[in-house]
Amino acid sequence: ISLFSLLVFLRYQIYYDYPLETYLEYPIIIAQDAILLYCVMHFSGKAKRALFYAVVFLGVWYMLTLQKWIIDLSMNLCTFISAASKLVQLQHLWQTEDSGQASALTWGMGAYTCATRIITTVMTTNDLAVLIRFIVMLILNIWVTATILHYRKTRKTD
Repeated sequence: ISLFSLLVFLRYQIYYDYPLETYLEYPIIIAQDAILLYCVMHFSGKAKRALFYAVVFLGVWYMLTLQKWIIDLSMNLCTFISAASKLVQLQHLWQTEDSGQASALTWGMGAYTCATRIITTVMTTNDLAVLIRFIVMLILNIWVTATILHYRKTRKTD
């Protein structure tokens, strides 16, 4: 799902002809994910499926820009999916009342990244859909970070 979200976000930025600096990291992240998925499939003996997924990937890449409403809807759905995954994380934290292996530092870095992206988006494109995405993600990342810190178990030292 995260690979699809990255794909949509990259295609959205290219479709609206935004400056390369605003989305340069996404092709690198997508390439890393694609290589990782291929390695997993190769070493699990399912390398032939990788061709199928590559065809699906290219087909979706093309179909996203057939109509303007498709890319816009896709961008909004990716925001919804990303928010839903963070809400599921929050729900799990609330139910277990234990931060477990969740890292406050990682979630905090995610919040910092969103805050930075809000500033760069305002300065470069001022795209409302992108701003809404990063504002929602910032709020949820801060919320998850605070919840992790709240439920963190303190270790007693003797």
